[in-house]
Amino acid sequence: MSANNAFHIAVLAGDGIGPEVIAPALEVLRKVEQKSGLSFRFTEAPAGANNYLATGKSMPDSTIKLCEEADAILLGACGLPSVRYPDNTEIAPQIELRFIFDLYAGVRPARLIPGVPSPIVGADTRGIDLVVVRESTEGLFASMGKGVVTHEDARETMVITRRTSERLFEFSFRLAERRKARGKPGALTCVDKANVFKAFAFFRGIFDEIEKKHPNVKTDRLYVDACSAMLVKRPWDFDVMVMENMFGDIVSDITASLIGGLGMAPSADIGDKYAVFQPCHGTAPDIMGQGKANPTGMILSAAMMLDWLADKHGVESAAEAGETIERAVDQVYAGGIKPMEFGGSNGTADITKAVLAAL
Repeated sequence: MSANNAFHIAVLAGDGIGPEVIAPALEVLRKVEQKSGLSFRFTEAPAGANNYLATGKSMPDSTIKLCEEADAILLGACGLPSVRYPDNTEIAPQIELRFIFDLYAGVRPARLIPGVPSPIVGADTRGIDLVVVRESTEGLFASMGKGVVTHEDARETMVITRRTSERLFEFSFRLAERRKARGKPGALTCVDKANVFKAFAFFRGIFDEIEKKHPNVKTDRLYVDACSAMLVKRPWDFDVMVMENMFGDIVSDITASLIGGLGMAPSADIGDKYAVFQPCHGTAPDIMGQGKANPTGMILSAAMMLDWLADKHGVESAAEAGETIERAVDQVYAGGIKPMEFGGSNGTADITKAVLAAL
């Protein structure tokens, strides 16, 4: 574990373009290390569909042990559409890690970087800077691998517990408070379907209880359908949103599409002790090995990791290093870098080189 400013990072490159985006993130962290006084030790470990093909397991026990001992976990992307468990579900260590380490808070920032196109009219002048907090261990995903399928029907069960919901809402309120301290609105919206399902009425009721402990945070409550409609009209009206697992899975993809796509979107899955940082995109086997992958989401996920390490260990220089990475990414895109997913000509190497130069 960490000693002063030294951090041990478990690196799970995964499948497809996972290794192609992990490598630039590690280069960026090494560059930051030179100037920040921080020290990183990276230990790589297998996980994903290729490991399943070779061994019959998504991750060896040694990978899980490494993740348990490390200060943080960086993950590229895992799974391949062509590789499946016997029940036809994909190999997904990123989801398994959430359950193993109780990573209940899925943090999905969506910030429109200068120079990046958005499909939302007015976003270039109004800006987009919001965070989706997705509960990551319960909801409909609690049924993963446990669903019942017969010839006549199929059933999955949604689970929402008080313990996890209380921790999720405390995390979300604290995040809103931290953002307010940094000049953001500091508002929190609970997104649910409380008008139809008892489970979501229960969820909202717990939100109402936790709200009383955080009087300085402005709150709102929205049904998920109304929230989705508002997001694609006026995303700048949102700051922090908290929601159930499946709703968060969908809404976070919507918000990523507002800021240039999944290649631009970082994420984290955070618990009381452990955290995994990874881009929102998948393994994209259709562009694997072609140098087309956009490493920005992975690089920004590494910046999120630094901010989390700073908060967890009280190392302010780590937070400053994370902000330095974000500023470098902003500078690169404002300067005209255009990934292939935007119809540009800049691939993995170009983007990595530009960010390193900006640092």
